[in-house]
Amino acid sequence: MQKILIPTDFSENAWNAIDYTMQLFRNKRCTFYLLNTYTPVIPSSRFMAKMIDGERIVDAVRDASERSLKKTVDRIKSKYGNPNHNFETVSSFNLLVEEVKSLVDSLGIHLVVTGTKGASGIDEVFMGSNTVRIIKNTKKCPVLAIPRHFEFITPSEIAFATDFNRFYTISELIPLIEMANMFNASIRIVHVQDGIKALTELQQFNLNMLRRYLKDVEHYVHTVSEIHSVSQTLEIFSKELDIHLLALLNYQHGYMEKMTRKPIVKRTAFHTQIPLFVIPELGMEGVSPSEDDEVHEQAYHSS
Repeated sequence: MQKILIPTDFSENAWNAIDYTMQLFRNKRCTFYLLNTYTPVIPSSRFMAKMIDGERIVDAVRDASERSLKKTVDRIKSKYGNPNHNFETVSSFNLLVEEVKSLVDSLGIHLVVTGTKGASGIDEVFMGSNTVRIIKNTKKCPVLAIPRHFEFITPSEIAFATDFNRFYTISELIPLIEMANMFNASIRIVHVQDGIKALTELQQFNLNMLRRYLKDVEHYVHTVSEIHSVSQTLEIFSKELDIHLLALLNYQHGYMEKMTRKPIVKRTAFHTQIPLFVIPELGMEGVSPSEDDEVHEQAYHSS
């Protein structure tokens, strides 16, 4: 049973993310946790007990949140009525990112799905600040970010962007492999090359290990020259190959970090025309190495 957390502010942008998720997991048994956070503005403690139609401000906002969550669940059931899907609602007086982190820990969430606001004019930003904060602070499960106007397409082509500078453990790749297997999708490993230079010995070794891990999944390797920025290059690549899902591992100095650094974001916003599947880097503490990981250690040190 998959446990999937979907934050919502009841906007059409948030509904689009819900709509996409219902279709993506239509054949999977899932419990969906719909989350709405609220932080009512209270001028001072003197007004804490101020009444609005017989209720305190906090109570009124909480009740509105709970009613809207119920309406959202009713809307989902009315449209899909999927017997594989169960729903729980969470209305919380908390900051969004803090509540997401708390629920991921306490509920054992497997995936967080959020909508992205996209970019508009001179004020364009990478996906929206809440989405970026959720991605940067969610360390125990992947985050799936759905663009504002993206309509569901079965992800038969998944791009996995990497620079091959870091070795991926099989544990980190499991979400990508499971997603590909769920839709019998091809994985297109894409390396954005800065200039014309061959892979280093380390990069080639990491590529070989990556291909070994993906041996049971149809996959291809693409090396593309950087155009203006990593984000823009990946956009162009995704359009040309009709990619339906772009996956990245979120680690220090990786593509995800480059695309969310403020200077780059201000110069060239990543418009996320397709869903973005961000896999967290796993810390070594508490992680039992798999047989393949042990093989990597032995092979690398003997090479």
